Amino acid sequence: MLKKKFAWEGNPLFLVDGSSYIYRAFYAYRNLTRSDGFPTNVIYIVLRLILKILKEEKPRYLGFFVDGPKPTFRKEIWAEYKANRLKMPEDLAKQIPSLLQGLKLLGVYSLITEGIEADDCIASLTARFKDEFPIVIVGSDKDLNQLLSPGVFIWDPGGKEEKFFSVEDFVQKWHFAPRSWPDFQALVGDSSDNIPGVPGIGPKTAQNILKQFATLEELEQNLDKLKGKARKVIEEYFPKVYQYRELTRLRQDCCQEIDLKTLTLGEPDWPAFKNFCKEYEFFSLLREIEELDSSKKRVEKGKAPNLPFFELEKKASTKVSRPQLQEKQLKNLEQICAIWKEGEKFFIGDGKLELEIDEKLSGEFLDTRKEIYLSSLKDFYSQYSFPWTRENCFDLSLAAYLLDPEQRDYSLSTLLQGIAREVEHLVSPGEPLSRSILSLGKHLRAKLQAANLEELLLKLEQPLSVVLVNMEKRGILLDLEKFKLFLKEVKKELKDLTQEIYKLAGKEFNIRSSQQLAQILFEELKLKSRKKTPTGQFSTAESALESLRNQHPIVELILRYRSLEKLRSTYLEPLPKKVDSKNRLHTTFNQLATATGRLSSSNPNLQNIPIKGEYGPRMRACFVAPENKFLLSADYSQIELRILAHFSQDPYLVQAFKEGQDIHTATACLILEKKPQEISADDRRKAKTINFGLLYGMGPLKLSRELNISLKEAKSFIELYFKKFAGVKRFYEQVETQAMEKGFVTTILGRRRFLPHIFSRNEQMVAQAKRMAINTVVQGSAADVIKKAMLLVEEDEVLKEIEARQILQVHDELVLEVPRPKIELAVQRIKEIMEGVYAFAVPLVVDVGFGHNWGEAHS
Repeated sequence: MLKKKFAWEGNPLFLVDGSSYIYRAFYAYRNLTRSDGFPTNVIYIVLRLILKILKEEKPRYLGFFVDGPKPTFRKEIWAEYKANRLKMPEDLAKQIPSLLQGLKLLGVYSLITEGIEADDCIASLTARFKDEFPIVIVGSDKDLNQLLSPGVFIWDPGGKEEKFFSVEDFVQKWHFAPRSWPDFQALVGDSSDNIPGVPGIGPKTAQNILKQFATLEELEQNLDKLKGKARKVIEEYFPKVYQYRELTRLRQDCCQEIDLKTLTLGEPDWPAFKNFCKEYEFFSLLREIEELDSSKKRVEKGKAPNLPFFELEKKASTKVSRPQLQEKQLKNLEQICAIWKEGEKFFIGDGKLELEIDEKLSGEFLDTRKEIYLSSLKDFYSQYSFPWTRENCFDLSLAAYLLDPEQRDYSLSTLLQGIAREVEHLVSPGEPLSRSILSLGKHLRAKLQAANLEELLLKLEQPLSVVLVNMEKRGILLDLEKFKLFLKEVKKELKDLTQEIYKLAGKEFNIRSSQQLAQILFEELKLKSRKKTPTGQFSTAESALESLRNQHPIVELILRYRSLEKLRSTYLEPLPKKVDSKNRLHTTFNQLATATGRLSSSNPNLQNIPIKGEYGPRMRACFVAPENKFLLSADYSQIELRILAHFSQDPYLVQAFKEGQDIHTATACLILEKKPQEISADDRRKAKTINFGLLYGMGPLKLSRELNISLKEAKSFIELYFKKFAGVKRFYEQVETQAMEKGFVTTILGRRRFLPHIFSRNEQMVAQAKRMAINTVVQGSAADVIKKAMLLVEEDEVLKEIEARQILQVHDELVLEVPRPKIELAVQRIKEIMEGVYAFAVPLVVDVGFGHNWGEAHS
């Protein structure tokens, strides 16, 4: 309790900046909805925050303030104020009335401001009451910093880490008084409010200025004491900078109608609030308000307080008998079942009866169930690999992944703990765990249906789990003798390189040590570098060393040393140790690891096996076909650029792909206005860099470095590209608009990725979110295509008959083992399947090759 912690006299006044929490809740928890699809994330998260304050602080005075929809007086000062802000999303706006209703039932005064902002009202109330009792401003908006003074505090209990800020904390961080914060903002600007500030004046410069001169007036009188460019540019911007300050300075003369009686917390209407929670399916809030409503009674009765879910889960598990599975017991299981894993064992239950699974469980039994909710289909199928109908099973981890692909933990325990906030029956002590799992499954199914993602789960991701298990079990054959010989050669070259590097350095040192390497390069050899680490040290990262190639021959040797060392330590030594008794290597494919839907692999990671360059073909040649078989490689050609052509409908891109032109040569012709025969290898290289670079959000600075051209030339290339490929530019703008309006983007099969940073006040984070939006639509759609292709290849009757088996998937490439006599048929069939996966506006092209090893097949 803050009052006790800081020994305050009197009851503090809590003033909540509701706007900041409303938007934070909306974009951070997009998946919270009622079972009918009505969005509830804002209502739920904000009410949880208020209940936390009521429970922990027991306030007497509390107000909740929200920005109104109408323009404020700041628009009259500066027409461009907040011009970069979009209209409030519909799914957010529709929740505001319900949120205010919930606050009213809790006895909390709330106000939607008109003509001013919520912060102005908070500032006015702070000024009026700060001499009477402590003021706790609950919020995270940086504009509130200016209100800090003795007895006025800022508290943010709603973030990942609870923060509490006093005037002393502010001064210690910024070295000027909080009242100078508007002056600081006027100099630096505020991109979130579209306030430009003074060009070239960053936070550090502004901080140093305000340490000397407390206000803009004082600064203007002492401009002659400033040095360098800062003086000139600030002098130019007076009086504009005063105008900017008026935008950031909070008013302290409004909300006069609000008195202490208005802010006094009313008596909560607990019965009505409970009905409200039931209406919006906030069952976990029902449990929380029990403590606020009747905690004394429960303590008197000697009942234990609510436990965290994971403790309840343990208690539930110990109270339920789980006998070994018997056929007669199987018959007693209901039509809807849950299957989950604890430790190394699997269990099946229907909410009443729970059985430990053994070999007696048959595919026929599972086929007769109406619905089966599994903690992980992939885990289960890898242990009990029998066929069954896919439509009746529901994978909880995959469902949660599709709803929130940015999450990193989809374990059953985490899902149960997370969903316990929303589903009523998940946390009752002593109930069978299977009942909680069934409740979780039904809840996730409803959310998937509301988001139109159920078909993606049932028709693509779940069947793919079975395919991946099959591929993992098959593995790929390694030629250990080739590995051994390659390793021997690499070790010898590393030894020779080490001596050459020592010779050029003039001494021996640890080449793998970044610190020692930096000392050699920058202190002893005096190389000049502009790249530094966050700690201020000169960087020895690969990108930094690349820019130093021409300064000293040692750099080239170090880069080669690192490439060989990575080859040795990552592949040549570890991989042979991971093979089974038949020299086959088994990777693990991960469906839940990337936000775009791409598959990844681990233990070992085969996605990053070198492809090109000096070592790529040699490395891949160590992965071989068994006797009497070939390895077949089927690789989508430029699939992401083809998907870009499909989405953008750009006439030049579509025509180039339809006519089978080399897309990079075609791009070079268009941008450089040359004929195909006039395009040099360097022209094509530049066009290729631009094609892929702009697809992945490369800016002019990075493009200039990649092409070794000036920043001006890079900007010119980008402008010219979007001028020629107007359809691509239009498509990018459409994707960005969708992201800004909905907070997420979708792939060709409806996969979603939420982008909360698209609404950040940080321009860099917004720009990054826009790049991610475009990348997700294109790369995520490519992932959809390759996954669908994997399903079709695995299920194809022709390929089954000739025993062609998928064994690897790496990015846009599938690798199969095929009996040698059937290789021509396999090549033809694979090409037909993969090129016909989806009807795009341009043809999909698959490059198919085969050979005795992966290197031959891929070439």
